[in-house]
Order: sequence, then C-alpha cells, then structure tokens
Amino acid sequence: MIRKCAPKTKEEWELFYYQNVYPKDHLEQLGRTLYIKISEICRAEIDNIQEQDCIDFIVHLVIHRTFDGYQSEIQTIYGQLQHELGVEILPAPDKWDRTYNVDFYIDVNGKYIGLQIKPAGYAYIPQIINELQFQKRTHQKFSAQYAGQVFYIISVAEGKKKIIYNREVIEDIRKEICRLQNNQ
Repeated sequence: MIRKCAPKTKEEWELFYYQNVYPKDHLEQLGRTLYIKISEICRAEIDNIQEQDCIDFIVHLVIHRTFDGYQSEIQTIYGQLQHELGVEILPAPDKWDRTYNVDFYIDVNGKYIGLQIKPAGYAYIPQIINELQFQKRTHQKFSAQYAGQVFYIISVAEGKKKIIYNREVIEDIRKEICRLQNNQ
C-alpha cells in the first residue's frame, strides 16, 4: 500500500494508511493485544525457561547449526563447482586457511588455485570489506608460492540450498586452470 500511496512525507503516509488500510484504533487494538501477549503469555513462557534450556540452545546453535551451515557451504563447492569445472575441489589445509585465507583449492599438476567461500548478504558486507585488503596480500603470497590465483566464491541461499551467486567466477577459474596447464 505504501507503493500505491508513494508518500513524500510520513504524515502523508499516515493519513493514507488510516483512510485506506486500517483506522488508527485498529493499530491501537493490535498494540493492546501485543501488550497482553508480552506481559502475560511471554512472561509465563520465560518463567518456564530452565538453565538447561539455555545450555541446550547454545550447544545446538554453536555445534549443530554451525555444522549444518558448514556442510551447506561444502555442498555448494563440491557439488556445483566440481560439476561445472569437472575437476576435484579439495579442502585447504588449516595452515592455508590461516596463512593465505584459502578455504579450498584445485590441484593443476602441482600448481594450486585457491578458493575462498564468502556468504552473501548485507550483514556480511562490512566484514568482507574490512578483510579485503588484508586478504588481497595473503592471496598474493599464495599465488607467489603456488602459481595460481585465489578466487572468491559468493554463496547465497536459494530456498533450502546454497548456490554460487557470482557464477562468472566459474569461467575465470576455468581460464586459470587452462593457463596453469599450458605453463608446464
């Protein structure tokens, strides 16, 4: 409805809303209902929470949900990228992750292409920007040591599965594989 109104001011939107969507007393009644739910129902639910419930929640979040997310990321790489490129994608050694910021790699006759997985979404943009310059230097060190470039793979959720958002990177990786194969 706000698009239909296309208001220039908050007051214009408020007037349109009350005249065309719901009157103000409807919103006031919703507020009263919310207050009852919070002050009575939620309070009763909160009073029933036990310490073990909180412990179970944190363990589930940190162990189970993190692992599920990790598996989902791996499936993005192993499933989609291996299929698209027709090459084996290998998990990077822990030292590579810490030293070069490389999560996975492709072995091209003893030369390596690095892959780094990044989740997409506005929540991650500040983190990625902050890491970019530092990671650029570590990726250059990887290239100097192992001959191949490092590529970012951006994963996004599509329904319940992860897909590669920046699909153009697949062709860039394919070109890098050819370059390394031809520079024997």
